[in-house]
Amino acid sequence: MAQSDEDDDYMNMVFEDAPKGPKYETSLQRAARKRKEGEARARQKTKAEREADAEAAREAALATALPETNKGFKMMAKFGFKQGDTLGKSEDARKEPIRVDMKGDKSGIGLESEKKRKFREQWAQAEREAKRSKEEEGDYVEIRRLEAKEKKAERDLDSAQRTAERLTEKEAEDKGTPQPADKPWKDVNLLWRTRARRRAVIMHEKQQRRELNNSLASRLPTLAAEDDDEEDDSKVAQGRDLAPFYTSLEDDFVDEDPDLAEFEALPVPERLQKLLTYLREKFHYCLYCGYQYPDAELEGCPGLTDEEHD
Repeated sequence: MAQSDEDDDYMNMVFEDAPKGPKYETSLQRAARKRKEGEARARQKTKAEREADAEAAREAALATALPETNKGFKMMAKFGFKQGDTLGKSEDARKEPIRVDMKGDKSGIGLESEKKRKFREQWAQAEREAKRSKEEEGDYVEIRRLEAKEKKAERDLDSAQRTAERLTEKEAEDKGTPQPADKPWKDVNLLWRTRARRRAVIMHEKQQRRELNNSLASRLPTLAAEDDDEEDDSKVAQGRDLAPFYTSLEDDFVDEDPDLAEFEALPVPERLQKLLTYLREKFHYCLYCGYQYPDAELEGCPGLTDEEHD
């Protein structure tokens, strides 16, 4: 009885040839199918779709072996070629055909290599220009750095000269021998004589401007003193100054100091080094520390130059 139940298990039976859909389509279904087929045939494929279809057809053709009925295959079979063999006597020879490289544009065959050559030349030219631009930028940065360094040295030189002059005047006052106000600038120490000469030039120019402004007034007729003789009266009447005070207008500032000219011809860093050495040896003073040490050891000072104080 149990065996009969297993043979008649209709619930688990599978019908392989069972229909999966209606055997006949209705008129509405047929009209819809035809409408869709017509729309599919009427729709124009895009360029990308056409290229994809052509690529798929080409790959399918290349992946399909030549049938034995092919004329080319029959010719190769006469020479002993069999399906799946290599092309040639060598075992590691090619089994697959050479890949097809489709040319999509209308340019000549050798134009592509010419374009590649021009592209390589343009790339090399761009690399050379970039390298030259980088070098020029580096040169510009270096020039700016040197200019800034030179300006810094000029400022330090002026500060060192001012400090040396001040310390010298202070030392003279402490000894009871102050420097006279009308001391000739050529008698000043060569290391800071430039400052004294600059002040002398400024004073001379001021005197010239003052005398030039008063020159017209000095030429106007004036009353002569009672004890003047007749000749002086005639000079006054003629508007001539008896004792003109604008004599500096006729004299130029004479700069004849070969020692100072030779010193100023030296590079700024060399002049600055002479000043710094003098301040350290004479006054035990460091410009970059801004401090006057008690002895010549200058204990605690990093060094002579500004770089050593960084």
